[in-house]
Amino acid sequence: MTESRYVVIESRDPFDSADTAFVSDTAASLRKRGRAVTVYFVQNGVLATRAGARGSHVPSLTKAGVTVLADEFSPRERGIDRGELSAGVREASIGALVDLVVQPDTKTLWH
Repeated sequence: MTESRYVVIESRDPFDSADTAFVSDTAASLRKRGRAVTVYFVQNGVLATRAGARGSHVPSLTKAGVTVLADEFSPRERGIDRGELSAGVREASIGALVDLVVQPDTKTLWH
């Protein structure tokens, strides 16, 4: 039996939603158990991907070995340049997200 992969889509502003820590805690916990985990930030969720964003969980995600992706459109829509993204964050298209979620044995959570 193949182990599941996880894709977590974070769309909420981490500075406006008190429950965004749930996403990073869950992703890091799954990764610690040896699962492949990707967190894809989209819409206002990309605000957490800025380098130096106070209270962001992104550095702990990358440190835990979680793949961290930011929707390529959402940062620029919010005035965030590519060079402002935290270390370890890669931009990815919505098409790349679709490719991730349709892989066999992939479980997806949208927050």
